[in-house]
Amino acid sequence: MNGRVARPALRTVLLATLVTGIASADAPLDVVALDRWWDFEQPAASETKFRAELAKLSPDSGARLELMTQMARAQALRRQFDEAHATLDQVEASLAGHAPRVSVRYLLERGRVFNSSRQPERAVPLFHAALDQARAAGEDFLAIDAAHMLGIAAPPAERLDWNLEAVAMTERTSDARSKRWLASLYNNIGWTYHERGEYKQALAYFEKALPAWEARGDASATRAARWSVARALRSLGRYDEALAIQRALLADLEASGDTDGFVFEELGELALAQGDAAAARPWFAKGYAALSSDPSFAADNPARLERLHRLGAAP
Repeated sequence: MNGRVARPALRTVLLATLVTGIASADAPLDVVALDRWWDFEQPAASETKFRAELAKLSPDSGARLELMTQMARAQALRRQFDEAHATLDQVEASLAGHAPRVSVRYLLERGRVFNSSRQPERAVPLFHAALDQARAAGEDFLAIDAAHMLGIAAPPAERLDWNLEAVAMTERTSDARSKRWLASLYNNIGWTYHERGEYKQALAYFEKALPAWEARGDASATRAARWSVARALRSLGRYDEALAIQRALLADLEASGDTDGFVFEELGELALAQGDAAAARPWFAKGYAALSSDPSFAADNPARLERLHRLGAAP
């Protein structure tokens, strides 16, 4: 983590567990506004907005601490892991006396930083603690978030069970905002099945996720959901159906002037799967050009990026 001396995760869990849960008089963070401020594709812009909003909040308020955890999340999405931990250190030092949701948000974001920096073994105890505290406090949205993160960070054999538990929690809750988790959860379950080679089950969940994303009105996430359906179709050998979806996505991109390296990559993979390496080559080259400029993708997928470069190179 860029030279940072990491602290044992257990210390953090124990410290957070000591928070009494006695709520201060602060109003909670405005989550409707928070949803509006967040742009997960542009975390730098979100961080700038969070800093501006922090200046409007009382220095000792729980809402300010909650928003600081979101600033740390934005920093982690930019792979600024030291900065994210430093922001969370400030939150950790001020947890006492605030509502349980502040501690839960702290645990969630500390866990996400560890998971994003390839330390899932340190993230998992934090997500467990966040889940326990959120359940005890009746914070359904945050409890589902914790279970969803266990579905990502827990050992592979446990991930599906955690995702299914998160779905059950989402179906039980009466909170409308919490029910919005279903789109993400269906997507994650689909990828869990896909990683296990159970492609029919993966496709079924990707197809469930698509209308859930459409209902949320998130154009970028809907496009990614369509891509996921096509990816499962390729794994099932249903190349013509997969190609039709990817070509439709390409047409949408061209119409809007956007670029998506994942679409380029899949067009290359489909051409290659159908035995046309020459047709695949320019798509792999375009995929490499787009995805190599993404620092997060480059850091997390060096072998995949090298393959794109190799297959896209001139013969």
